[in-house]
Amino acid sequence: MEEILDNPVWHAMRTGNRNLALIDGAVGYFPPPVGPFAGLETPEEPRSFDLLDAFLPSHAGVAIVTARKLIIPAPWKIPFQTILVQMVAPRLISVANSSIDIRALKSEHIPQMIALTRLTNPGPFLDRTIEFGSYTGIFDKDTLVAMAGHRLHPGPYVEISAVCTHPDHTGKGYGTALVLYQGAGILQQGNIPFLHTRFDNENAIRLYKSLGFSIRSEMSFCIIQR
Repeated sequence: MEEILDNPVWHAMRTGNRNLALIDGAVGYFPPPVGPFAGLETPEEPRSFDLLDAFLPSHAGVAIVTARKLIIPAPWKIPFQTILVQMVAPRLISVANSSIDIRALKSEHIPQMIALTRLTNPGPFLDRTIEFGSYTGIFDKDTLVAMAGHRLHPGPYVEISAVCTHPDHTGKGYGTALVLYQGAGILQQGNIPFLHTRFDNENAIRLYKSLGFSIRSEMSFCIIQR
């Protein structure tokens, strides 16, 4: 089970997100409007990047997320890389604030979802990212001010992603309520919630620990381009 989360994109492409992935043998990627991620069965082997080079459209750059040590050969370049921490919650130690109105987000909300994620930068969110599923939000009148949803689903794990709150609405407990709401739903379905955040985002790490998440591993996140 541990190995699944060491290489979550590849295992998501083979299990819970198979319907969205394009796969050729030991490599795969999501269509760019869905997400920028590529999956490699053996990302620690340089040959995997040669296979990806042959399969990926020539114009595309992709994101790699793995706990394994990467050796990325030419012709690939790495314009951005950072370290994430991966956190897992086999159980939650709190429940969502029932007084906060959390609503399901649908296709008509996509423009607002893209605008909010561009403002707050929780990670990539594109025109079809909502197809990963189960996005929920909090509104101020008709304006979306906070959201969260699912992304990778390397069964039996489900990633909580795009957790963000408009700067004018921070401090109201919206992020906490959304993470707990998402986590409870994942657990009720017999799965295990996990998430990623930057290694230096101390406030987020502290918050997630208070909700029942613990750090499982550091993860390499890098954008690669030809």
